[in-house]
Amino acid sequence: MSSELKTKTQRLKEIFQSMGRVLVAFSGGVDSTLLLKVARDTLGDKNVLAVTALSPLYPERELAGVKKLIETLGVRHHLIQSNELEIPGFSKNPPNRCYYCKNKLFRELLDLAKGVAILFVVEGSTLDDDKDHRPGRMAIQELGIRSPLKEALFTKIEIRELSKELGLPTWDKPSFACLASRFPYGEEITEKSLRMVDEAENFLFGLGFKQVRVRHYGNLARIEILNEELARLMNGSLRKKVVSHLKEIGYHYITLDLQGFRSGSMNEVLG
Repeated sequence: MSSELKTKTQRLKEIFQSMGRVLVAFSGGVDSTLLLKVARDTLGDKNVLAVTALSPLYPERELAGVKKLIETLGVRHHLIQSNELEIPGFSKNPPNRCYYCKNKLFRELLDLAKGVAILFVVEGSTLDDDKDHRPGRMAIQELGIRSPLKEALFTKIEIRELSKELGLPTWDKPSFACLASRFPYGEEITEKSLRMVDEAENFLFGLGFKQVRVRHYGNLARIEILNEELARLMNGSLRKKVVSHLKEIGYHYITLDLQGFRSGSMNEVLG
Protein backbone atom coordinates (compact mmCIF):
# COMPACT_ATOMS: atom_id res chain seq x y z
CA MET A 1 0.00 0.00 0.00
CA SER A 2 1.37 3.41 -0.95
CA SER A 3 2.07 6.01 1.71
CA GLU A 4 -0.64 8.25 0.24
CA LEU A 5 -3.24 5.49 0.48
CA LYS A 6 -2.16 4.75 4.05
CA THR A 7 -2.61 8.41 4.92
CA LYS A 8 -6.09 8.53 3.40
CA THR A 9 -7.08 5.30 5.15
CA GLN A 10 -5.98 6.70 8.50
CA ARG A 11 -7.89 9.91 7.78
CA LEU A 12 -11.01 7.86 7.00
CA LYS A 13 -10.72 6.01 10.31
CA GLU A 14 -10.32 9.30 12.17
CA ILE A 15 -13.46 10.66 10.51
CA PHE A 16 -15.42 7.65 11.77
CA GLN A 17 -13.89 7.94 15.23
CA SER A 18 -15.07 11.54 15.43
CA MET A 19 -18.64 10.42 14.67
CA GLY A 20 -18.83 7.58 17.18
CA ARG A 21 -21.94 5.87 15.76
CA VAL A 22 -23.07 5.83 12.13
CA LEU A 23 -25.83 4.62 9.82
CA VAL A 24 -24.37 3.58 6.47
CA ALA A 25 -26.45 3.83 3.29
CA PHE A 26 -25.44 0.47 1.83
CA SER A 27 -26.06 -0.51 -1.79
CA GLY A 28 -23.56 -3.36 -1.98
CA GLY A 29 -21.42 -1.52 -4.52
CA VAL A 30 -17.66 -1.02 -4.40
CA ASP A 31 -17.79 2.31 -2.57
CA SER A 32 -20.42 1.58 0.07
CA THR A 33 -18.87 -1.81 0.83
CA LEU A 34 -15.50 -0.26 1.61
CA LEU A 35 -17.21 2.47 3.61
CA LEU A 36 -19.07 -0.12 5.68
CA LYS A 37 -15.98 -2.29 6.16
CA VAL A 38 -13.85 0.56 7.54
CA ALA A 39 -16.73 1.83 9.70
CA ARG A 40 -17.20 -1.65 11.19
CA ASP A 41 -13.47 -2.16 11.78
CA THR A 42 -13.11 1.27 13.36
CA LEU A 43 -16.24 1.54 15.48
CA GLY A 44 -17.29 -2.07 16.11
CA ASP A 45 -20.54 -3.79 15.18
CA LYS A 46 -22.63 -2.15 17.93
CA ASN A 47 -21.95 1.34 16.60
CA VAL A 48 -22.66 0.69 12.92
CA LEU A 49 -25.99 0.07 11.20
CA ALA A 50 -26.20 -0.65 7.47
CA VAL A 51 -29.44 0.13 5.65
CA THR A 52 -30.37 -0.94 2.13
CA ALA A 53 -33.39 0.52 0.33
CA LEU A 54 -35.24 -1.86 -1.97
CA SER A 55 -37.31 -0.33 -4.75
CA PRO A 56 -38.29 -0.86 -8.39
CA LEU A 57 -35.05 0.98 -9.25
CA TYR A 58 -32.87 -1.59 -7.48
CA PRO A 59 -31.92 -4.61 -9.63
CA GLU A 60 -33.04 -7.87 -8.06
CA ARG A 61 -29.65 -9.42 -8.83
CA GLU A 62 -28.03 -7.10 -6.27
CA LEU A 63 -29.99 -8.26 -3.22
CA ALA A 64 -28.35 -11.68 -2.88
CA GLY A 65 -24.93 -10.03 -3.04
CA VAL A 66 -25.91 -7.52 -0.36
CA LYS A 67 -27.03 -10.25 2.04
CA LYS A 68 -23.81 -12.20 1.50
CA LEU A 69 -21.66 -9.12 2.10
CA ILE A 70 -23.52 -8.28 5.30
CA GLU A 71 -22.95 -11.80 6.58
CA THR A 72 -19.26 -11.58 5.70
CA LEU A 73 -18.77 -8.18 7.33
CA GLY A 74 -20.76 -9.03 10.45
CA VAL A 75 -22.78 -5.82 10.52
CA ARG A 76 -26.30 -5.07 11.71
CA HIS A 77 -28.51 -4.57 8.68
CA HIS A 78 -31.96 -3.24 7.90
CA LEU A 79 -33.88 -3.49 4.63
CA ILE A 80 -36.43 -0.78 3.91
CA GLN A 81 -38.95 -0.56 1.11
CA SER A 82 -39.09 2.48 -1.11
CA ASN A 83 -40.90 3.39 -4.32
CA GLU A 84 -39.45 6.44 -6.02
CA LEU A 85 -42.13 6.26 -8.72
CA GLU A 86 -44.57 7.61 -6.11
CA ILE A 87 -42.52 10.80 -5.66
CA PRO A 88 -44.26 13.68 -7.48
CA GLY A 89 -42.27 14.56 -10.60
CA PHE A 90 -39.80 11.68 -10.42
CA SER A 91 -41.33 9.39 -13.03
CA LYS A 92 -41.34 12.23 -15.59
CA ASN A 93 -37.56 11.87 -15.48
CA PRO A 94 -36.26 15.45 -15.45
CA PRO A 95 -32.49 16.09 -15.42
CA ASN A 96 -32.65 16.68 -11.63
CA ARG A 97 -34.49 13.36 -11.07
CA CYS A 98 -31.83 12.13 -8.64
CA TYR A 99 -32.47 15.07 -6.33
CA TYR A 100 -36.01 13.87 -5.63
CA CYS A 101 -34.81 10.33 -5.04
CA LYS A 102 -31.94 11.20 -2.68
CA ASN A 103 -34.03 13.73 -0.80
CA LYS A 104 -36.69 11.13 -0.02
CA LEU A 105 -34.25 8.32 0.77
CA PHE A 106 -32.00 10.25 3.11
CA ARG A 107 -34.89 11.85 4.97
CA GLU A 108 -36.06 8.31 5.72
CA LEU A 109 -32.58 7.27 6.80
CA LEU A 110 -32.26 10.31 9.06
CA ASP A 111 -35.55 9.41 10.75
CA LEU A 112 -34.38 5.81 11.15
CA ALA A 113 -31.04 6.94 12.60
CA LYS A 114 -32.76 9.26 15.05
CA GLY A 115 -34.93 6.38 16.28
CA VAL A 116 -31.85 4.38 17.27
CA ALA A 117 -29.85 7.31 18.68
CA ILE A 118 -27.40 7.58 15.77
CA LEU A 119 -26.36 11.14 14.93
CA PHE A 120 -24.67 10.57 11.57
CA VAL A 121 -25.87 9.11 8.27
CA VAL A 122 -23.04 8.43 5.80
CA GLU A 123 -22.93 7.53 2.12
CA GLY A 124 -20.28 6.49 -0.41
CA SER A 125 -19.64 9.43 -2.73
CA THR A 126 -16.02 9.94 -3.82
CA LEU A 127 -13.93 12.69 -5.38
CA ASP A 128 -14.68 11.31 -8.85
CA ASP A 129 -18.42 11.80 -8.40
CA ASP A 130 -17.96 15.55 -8.75
CA LYS A 131 -16.91 15.04 -12.37
CA ASP A 132 -20.38 13.98 -13.54
CA HIS A 133 -23.91 15.37 -13.37
CA ARG A 134 -24.95 14.49 -9.80
CA PRO A 135 -28.06 16.45 -8.72
CA GLY A 136 -28.46 14.06 -5.78
CA ARG A 137 -25.41 15.73 -4.21
CA MET A 138 -27.53 18.81 -3.51
CA ALA A 139 -29.97 16.79 -1.43
CA ILE A 140 -27.09 15.13 0.42
CA GLN A 141 -25.58 18.51 1.26
CA GLU A 142 -28.92 20.07 2.24
CA LEU A 143 -29.68 17.26 4.68
CA GLY A 144 -26.23 17.17 6.26
CA ILE A 145 -25.41 13.65 5.12
CA ARG A 146 -21.70 12.87 5.45
CA SER A 147 -19.51 11.44 2.67
CA PRO A 148 -16.42 10.11 4.49
CA LEU A 149 -14.70 8.70 1.39
CA LYS A 150 -14.89 12.08 -0.27
CA GLU A 151 -13.82 13.86 2.91
CA ALA A 152 -10.76 11.60 3.06
CA LEU A 153 -10.05 12.44 -0.62
CA PHE A 154 -10.49 8.92 -2.00
CA THR A 155 -10.69 8.36 -5.77
CA LYS A 156 -12.43 5.37 -7.39
CA ILE A 157 -9.08 3.77 -8.24
CA GLU A 158 -7.89 4.09 -4.64
CA ILE A 159 -11.13 2.61 -3.34
CA ARG A 160 -10.63 -0.48 -5.49
CA GLU A 161 -6.99 -0.70 -4.41
CA LEU A 162 -7.83 -0.53 -0.71
CA SER A 163 -10.75 -2.93 -1.17
CA LYS A 164 -8.37 -5.47 -2.69
CA GLU A 165 -5.88 -4.90 0.13
CA LEU A 166 -8.63 -5.61 2.67
CA GLY A 167 -9.78 -8.73 0.85
CA LEU A 168 -13.21 -7.39 -0.10
CA PRO A 169 -14.87 -9.38 -2.91
CA THR A 170 -16.23 -6.16 -4.40
CA TRP A 171 -12.79 -4.76 -5.29
CA ASP A 172 -13.29 -5.59 -8.98
CA LYS A 173 -17.09 -5.47 -9.05
CA PRO A 174 -18.49 -3.61 -12.08
CA SER A 175 -19.76 -0.11 -11.36
CA PHE A 176 -23.38 0.03 -10.31
CA ALA A 177 -26.15 2.58 -10.83
CA CYS A 178 -29.89 2.49 -10.25
CA LEU A 179 -32.11 1.44 -13.14
CA ALA A 180 -33.47 4.96 -13.59
CA SER A 181 -30.12 5.86 -15.16
CA ARG A 182 -31.07 3.75 -18.20
CA PHE A 183 -33.70 6.22 -19.41
CA PRO A 184 -33.14 9.37 -21.49
CA TYR A 185 -34.25 12.50 -19.67
CA GLY A 186 -37.87 13.32 -20.38
CA GLU A 187 -38.97 9.74 -21.05
CA GLU A 188 -41.38 8.52 -18.41
CA ILE A 189 -40.14 5.79 -16.09
CA THR A 190 -42.68 3.06 -15.33
CA GLU A 191 -42.56 -0.21 -13.39
CA LYS A 192 -43.04 -2.10 -16.66
CA SER A 193 -40.10 -0.41 -18.38
CA LEU A 194 -37.90 -0.91 -15.31
CA ARG A 195 -38.69 -4.64 -15.37
CA MET A 196 -37.78 -4.76 -19.06
CA VAL A 197 -34.39 -3.18 -18.41
CA ASP A 198 -33.71 -5.40 -15.39
CA GLU A 199 -34.60 -8.59 -17.28
CA ALA A 200 -32.52 -7.59 -20.32
CA GLU A 201 -29.45 -6.80 -18.21
CA ASN A 202 -29.82 -9.97 -16.17
CA PHE A 203 -29.86 -11.96 -19.40
CA LEU A 204 -26.68 -10.31 -20.68
CA PHE A 205 -24.89 -10.75 -17.36
CA GLY A 206 -25.97 -14.38 -17.48
CA LEU A 207 -24.17 -14.72 -20.80
CA GLY A 208 -20.94 -13.71 -19.08
CA PHE A 209 -20.62 -10.04 -20.04
CA LYS A 210 -18.73 -8.23 -17.29
CA GLN A 211 -20.26 -4.76 -17.54
CA VAL A 212 -23.70 -4.09 -19.00
CA ARG A 213 -26.13 -1.23 -19.47
CA VAL A 214 -29.34 -1.53 -21.46
CA ARG A 215 -30.47 2.00 -22.23
CA HIS A 216 -34.23 2.16 -22.73
CA TYR A 217 -35.88 4.22 -25.49
CA GLY A 218 -39.45 3.00 -25.55
CA ASN A 219 -39.39 -0.06 -27.79
CA LEU A 220 -35.66 0.34 -28.59
CA ALA A 221 -32.80 -1.02 -26.47
CA ARG A 222 -29.28 0.41 -26.75
CA ILE A 223 -26.79 -2.07 -25.33
CA GLU A 224 -23.54 -0.86 -23.77
CA ILE A 225 -20.83 -3.41 -22.96
CA LEU A 226 -17.06 -3.17 -22.59
CA ASN A 227 -15.17 -2.41 -25.79
CA GLU A 228 -13.20 -5.64 -25.55
CA GLU A 229 -16.47 -7.61 -25.55
CA LEU A 230 -18.09 -5.99 -28.59
CA ALA A 231 -16.74 -8.58 -31.01
CA ARG A 232 -18.06 -11.43 -28.89
CA LEU A 233 -21.59 -10.06 -28.93
CA MET A 234 -21.44 -9.70 -32.71
CA ASN A 235 -20.84 -13.43 -33.03
CA GLY A 236 -23.64 -14.68 -35.26
CA SER A 237 -25.30 -17.20 -32.96
CA LEU A 238 -24.90 -15.11 -29.78
CA ARG A 239 -26.16 -11.96 -31.49
CA LYS A 240 -29.27 -13.79 -32.67
CA LYS A 241 -29.83 -15.19 -29.18
CA VAL A 242 -29.67 -11.71 -27.63
CA VAL A 243 -31.96 -10.21 -30.25
CA SER A 244 -34.50 -13.00 -29.81
CA HIS A 245 -34.60 -12.74 -26.03
CA LEU A 246 -34.84 -8.95 -25.90
CA LYS A 247 -37.70 -9.07 -28.38
CA GLU A 248 -39.46 -11.53 -26.10
CA ILE A 249 -39.04 -9.01 -23.29
CA GLY A 250 -40.81 -6.38 -25.38
CA TYR A 251 -38.19 -4.49 -27.38
CA HIS A 252 -38.79 -4.13 -31.12
CA TYR A 253 -35.34 -2.80 -31.99
CA ILE A 254 -32.05 -3.93 -30.42
CA THR A 255 -28.93 -1.85 -31.01
CA LEU A 256 -25.29 -2.07 -29.90
CA ASP A 257 -23.50 1.14 -28.90
CA LEU A 258 -20.18 1.17 -30.77
CA GLN A 259 -18.62 3.46 -28.15
CA GLY A 260 -18.99 0.70 -25.60
CA PHE A 261 -19.87 1.01 -21.93
CA ARG A 262 -19.38 4.37 -20.23
CA SER A 263 -20.81 5.42 -16.94
CA GLY A 264 -23.34 8.26 -17.14
CA SER A 265 -23.72 8.18 -20.92
CA MET A 266 -27.24 9.58 -20.60
CA ASN A 267 -25.70 12.81 -19.29
CA GLU A 268 -23.83 13.43 -22.54
CA VAL A 269 -26.82 15.32 -23.94
CA LEU A 270 -26.67 17.82 -21.06
CA GLY A 271 -23.50 19.47 -22.33
